[in-house]
Amino acid sequence: MSPNLMTLEVLVPFQVFAAKSGVSRIVAETHGGSFGLLPHRLDCVASLAPGILIYEAEGEGEVYLAVDEGVLVKTGTSVLVSVRRATRGTDLRSLRDSVERDFLTLDEQERSVRSVMTRLETGFLQRLATLRDG
Repeated sequence: MSPNLMTLEVLVPFQVFAAKSGVSRIVAETHGGSFGLLPHRLDCVASLAPGILIYEAEGEGEVYLAVDEGVLVKTGTSVLVSVRRATRGTDLRSLRDSVERDFLTLDEQERSVRSVMTRLETGFLQRLATLRDG
């Protein structure tokens, strides 16, 4: 691989979502705004905000990934991105549709699970208080 190109790995819990070599540039979003990475940029670590991660790879052109919050680590020509969720789109419109379908459905499921967990915790604490007082 040319020293003017990077390798990119995008990790989600329990799997490697994407592994690409020959990446010439990456654009990511942090809570402070967007920033770009080129192969000769100094090593860095960044906390990522939910948004669009763009990379340009040999033979693919620009690729768009919707990512949840996470972290990006650049060491030499290697870039590692670890996020909770990620999805890929062939263009921004299909990516938007995919995000609405996948991420928003997961958010509703997470709210439902949190609600159940809250009820379980409340019941547990009430029983514990009854045992302690009785």
